[in-house]
Amino acid sequence: MNLKTTITKIHYNKNSKGFLFNLLKFCSLFYGLASGLKNYLYDNGILKPKKVDAYVISVGNFTTGGVGKTPVVAEIAKYFIKKGEKPAIISRGYGGKLNNKIVHVISDRINLYYKADMAGDEPYWLAVNLDGCAVLTCSSRYKAAKYAVEQLGCTKIILDDGFQHRKLHRDLDIVLADSEKMFGNENLLPAGPLREGTEGFKRLDKLVIVSKNKDHSRAEKLAKIISKKQGVKTIICKTEPDYVYNIISGEHLEKGSEVTALSAIGQPEQFYNFLEGDYVIKDKITFDDHHQYSLNDIENISGNIVTTEKDAVKLALLNKSNIYALKLKTNVPVEDILN
Repeated sequence: MNLKTTITKIHYNKNSKGFLFNLLKFCSLFYGLASGLKNYLYDNGILKPKKVDAYVISVGNFTTGGVGKTPVVAEIAKYFIKKGEKPAIISRGYGGKLNNKIVHVISDRINLYYKADMAGDEPYWLAVNLDGCAVLTCSSRYKAAKYAVEQLGCTKIILDDGFQHRKLHRDLDIVLADSEKMFGNENLLPAGPLREGTEGFKRLDKLVIVSKNKDHSRAEKLAKIISKKQGVKTIICKTEPDYVYNIISGEHLEKGSEVTALSAIGQPEQFYNFLEGDYVIKDKITFDDHHQYSLNDIENISGNIVTTEKDAVKLALLNKSNIYALKLKTNVPVEDILN
């Protein structure tokens, strides 16, 4: 077990203790001071976010990794496309090889300019699956948003993972939380998964509880509790498995087939849970989030490999015929979120 995996286990164990946890807890003091100071400066108008000439929506979260932002971002973009708007999704481009200090147009709504290894798995997946939506990457969300508005004529800006990025003004702040993991051990980084304290509830406009299960009763209960406790409108996004398809031919994989489950995402357990019961999993192989795949990773795996769609965009570059992806269906009431 590597250090990153060990720390992740600490993050989601409310009974964490021991030397490593105490060391991380000490480091959290400094992280909390820096995060708190930044928020104080913005909350009191000492630092001011920059504006662009478009309506800006941020989709983010309190915790690190694996909440399920990308499908929600996609559904919001689809909503605007149907309304005749010209949306752009702005991403930091984490995991890609492009220099994120400058603006890169992954897609201009019509043309696709980069592959997954360069763009990053999430921006590439969004660009491929959203006709009529521009996708740009840059560590400066303001620079990317300004480019999207002025050079591409975009009318709506959607920030993918933008809640803590306060340099760009937003008109709507949406925060997502996983119904199973929620806020983990409720400690700040690096002792816990929290990017900031729960005082961040004061800034958000809508909270979305993402339920990646076949039974959504837990999410429904949490939504009622949090809505009452925090006084924020809380909505449920239901994500469920749909079917498994070959990433080259598109052919569906029959249920009951034997598979090797492969992933490099923030919370792989939920992906594996979706496969169990429908498929016979002979092995589970987990890499770090945003892992860049090579042939060495899969050449010794026999039989069918099933992965996530996020991983599939990178594995497709290897051109292997035995790789399948799990298609998810996302049911999210976009109008309730935006209005």
